[in-house]
Amino acid sequence: MVESRVPTSMRMLRIMEILATADRPLSVLEINAGLGLPKQTIHRLCSRLTAAGYLARAGSGKLEAGHLFHRMARGVMMARHFNIIRRQLLIDAAGRTGETINLAVPDAAGMIYIDRVESDWPLRIQFAVGATVPFHCTAGGKCYFASLSVPERRCLLERIELRRLTANTICDKDRLLDEIAQVADQGYALDNEEFLDGMVAAAVPVCGTDENFFAALAVHGPTQRLTPDAAVAARHTLLECAAKLRHSIAH
Repeated sequence: MVESRVPTSMRMLRIMEILATADRPLSVLEINAGLGLPKQTIHRLCSRLTAAGYLARAGSGKLEAGHLFHRMARGVMMARHFNIIRRQLLIDAAGRTGETINLAVPDAAGMIYIDRVESDWPLRIQFAVGATVPFHCTAGGKCYFASLSVPERRCLLERIELRRLTANTICDKDRLLDEIAQVADQGYALDNEEFLDGMVAAAVPVCGTDENFFAALAVHGPTQRLTPDAAVAARHTLLECAAKLRHSIAH
């Protein structure tokens, strides 16, 4: 198709597609490497997408997915054709672990719960779907952190507040970066009473077919019943569920 005849909307979608498949924030020039648009045009389109909330500036000044971009991703997770499959997979994981299972996606302010299946125990810790929890002290948030490149992790650290919520909350940046590096190596994250006193959680990433982070799948429960070792042992069930979720997304 002749470039001048390509609709502006299609150009914008192509920009969003390039960022969606990138593993790091990109400069306007890097985005344009796959498009070959005039300099004025690519800057104008990126500015419009940023102003609308589809793109955002990372700490480095480069572009990344904005809050509306993430909302679109959540829409895919909530789509009716996928919702039934997703729900059944979470119910199965909750039954196998005996604890609450939740699914969360990243947003500007933290991880947002988009689905959860509660345990049958009278003693349980509840969070509403739609609730937002911090990146730095939750298992799901650490999984998202670990999906980023080292420079991106540092940029995110500069943008968030490392609030101390319990005695175990990691508030030192270097120590947290070491923890995130370990999460990236081992493929799962642990929250050992770092977000709430008396709660332990473990999480694994759910990736799309492009290998990029899509959501975090976690199990959590009270320490009276779920020890850190038991939460880590449950990662096998979580990984199986995450693989099936990925397959469902692809189909």
